[in-house]
Amino acid sequence: MQTRNKILDDISQLVTNAMGVAQGARDEAQNALKGLVDRLLADRDLVTREEFEAVRAMAQKAREENDVLAQRLAALEARSGSGAGHAEKAPAEGAETGTDEPEAGVAPGP
Repeated sequence: MQTRNKILDDISQLVTNAMGVAQGARDEAQNALKGLVDRLLADRDLVTREEFEAVRAMAQKAREENDVLAQRLAALEARSGSGAGHAEKAPAEGAETGTDEPEAGVAPGP
């Protein structure tokens, strides 16, 4: 009987040691994977939650200010009576004028 207990004790000790080694390997693999993911994320142009929230708050504030300014502009236009007509912008430099006449200094095509 005593021999049997010794064998069981040895097997129990062996299994316990194997579990400790497996746990250590698991922790090591987990740390290596975490390091790899951290490096991959650091290489990307990602923002932190705090940076995102700050920019989001700035955008919200800008939208609110834009709404206030739009209301002020509408009130000013209504008061001056020019709410319906906006000044027509001149065409940008180099833009077509809509005529078939060649531009000054440019020879007509073949």
